[in-house]
Parts: sequence; structure tokens; C-alpha cells
Amino acid sequence: MMKHAIEENDLHAYVDGAMPAAERARFEDLLRDDAVARESARAYLAQNEALHAAFDGALAEPHSLRLPASPARGWPRGPVALAATLLLGIAFGFISRGLFMAQQAPLTAFAHQAVLAYVAYVPEVRHPVEVPAQEEQHLVAWLSKRLSVPLRAPQLDAAGYRLLGGRLLPAASSAGDAPVALLMYENPKGKRLSLLVRREVDNKDTAFRFTEEGNTRVFYWIDGPCGYALAGDVDREELLRLSRLVYQQLNP
Repeated sequence: MMKHAIEENDLHAYVDGAMPAAERARFEDLLRDDAVARESARAYLAQNEALHAAFDGALAEPHSLRLPASPARGWPRGPVALAATLLLGIAFGFISRGLFMAQQAPLTAFAHQAVLAYVAYVPEVRHPVEVPAQEEQHLVAWLSKRLSVPLRAPQLDAAGYRLLGGRLLPAASSAGDAPVALLMYENPKGKRLSLLVRREVDNKDTAFRFTEEGNTRVFYWIDGPCGYALAGDVDREELLRLSRLVYQQLNP
């Protein structure tokens, strides 16, 4: 029997220590049975530790701002003091945001590339793929050779989506990056999904993440030597179910 899916809000509450003690044990039981959520929790904890390591010391350092004495409730008096406090907060906010974006940028760019690929190729009627599913063995061997990593084409027939085929896409960034593989799936109603696969060099961040741009939603993650991004114009819960099916097939 499948256990209830872990919600993102609950995951953040657990990682941030905001979850009531009575719920933590039950939540940890769910984590033990959900490898994807477990990896997300590890990634978020590592991110929190990085932020603390970067900024806890700075918070304790003396600064040159001379603020007027605060009233009993702790709020600074006067517009100058308020502005100084606001500027200090904004400065720390931008520094924290910079660190966060630096950690997230490679995966975020990959998710954006998945959206662009989905929008570009999914509407194609006659040429949605370069190599059709009838040549799946050749398709997988070709993409594996070009990415320099062994690939598999997950089978989503049980979820109502058949493999249409795939194509090779150029690298999103520098010329030294490996190209990217795109696999496309379709259900009987003509609804399509695209699975983007790229080779990963730094695979420390293995969290299962979600984003959306317009009507296109994406779940993306890193597993071993590859990064994966499943994109589709379907609701989040359905895309999460399909993403877990892909993940399970790649980790039997």
C-alpha cells in the first residue's frame, strides 16, 4: 500500500525545526520510505548549514552603524535608524540570495532549458523527434554515446504514456558541456511529456525540485551521473506521480 506523498511545506517545516515534536516521528517514518523526499531533506539541511556557516559569524561582528537607543519593544527610533536597519537587512538579504542562487543556478538553468525544449518540440506534429521509438535500441545507444554516459528510456506505458522517440539538443551553456538528450512521451489523448537528460559532473545536489513557467511544469533532480527534468502541461500531482515512476525505473 502506497503511503501518503510528502508535501513540500511539511518537508521545509521538518528541515527548519518548525514541525511539532509529535509529528516528527510520523514524518520520519514517511521519509524512510521516500528516497526522493529523503534526498530533498538532505539537500535543504546542507543549504541551511551553508547559510549558517557563511553568515552567523558576520552577525556577531561589530559594525560601524551607530543607531539611536531603541525603546523597550526593540524598535529603532527615528527615520535614520529605521533606514539603517532596513539597509542592513536588505544587504544580508542580497548576500543570502546570492549564495542561494549560486547553489541553485546550474539546476535552475537546466529546468529552464527543459521548459524551452518542451515548448519548442512538443507541439510538433510531423517532426517531434529525430529518432522514433521503433528504433529505441539505436536511439538509446546514440544518445548514450553523445552524452558519454549510459542512458535508459523509462517506460511509462503503465501510466498511459508511450515513448514517441527522442532527439539530441545542444548544451545550454559553455561549449565544453555535453549535449542534452530529449525523450518524448504521449498518451492516447495526445498529451505529451518530455524528459530532458544531461550528464552531471558535480552531482552533490540530488534534491527533487519543482518549478513552473506558464502552463509548463517541471520536476527535476540528479541521480548518479545524470540530471533529469520531466516537463509537461499537467497538474503538479500528476507530474509528481510520473516523475516518481521515472525515478523508480532508473533505480529498480
